[in-house]
Amino acid sequence: MLMKGRAHVYPRAHINTDEIIPARYLTSDDEAELATHAMEDIDAGFVKSVCAGDFVVSSQDFGCGSSREHAVWALRGAGVQAVIADSFARIFFRNAINNGYAAIELPGASEKISSGDELEVDLEKGYIRNVTTSETYAFTPFPPFVVEMLRCGGLLRKIAGAKKG
Repeated sequence: MLMKGRAHVYPRAHINTDEIIPARYLTSDDEAELATHAMEDIDAGFVKSVCAGDFVVSSQDFGCGSSREHAVWALRGAGVQAVIADSFARIFFRNAINNGYAAIELPGASEKISSGDELEVDLEKGYIRNVTTSETYAFTPFPPFVVEMLRCGGLLRKIAGAKKG
């Protein structure tokens, strides 16, 4: 599963779910509506600068705080196809995968990648190629069953598809 896009780097550790999508907007589960407020307390210009297919790159413990699927929905709704971070809060990582959204763990990501860099990510082979700098970084490849969940749009859609087949 190959993805290409531009990086938006936030090198601060412990970006929490309330910063990804502030609690004041949790009255909706509509991804397009949530997207209009994604990351606004960290970067007021994020929604205007992000394009479909881009990546958020961050430091340690991305997505800590409250268990909130809305954080994944807001990023996906904004067009961000994956988050690349040094590490993830366990609950964010689980919510991401369950919702068919890639959370890629790459120690040192926020130090290796700069905002605006063009990236090519292969989840099955486990590499990120920084097209801008011609560097390649290895990460643990996603297992085939996780790649299939991502392709299906998440755990519930995968299960529903299995029951139909």
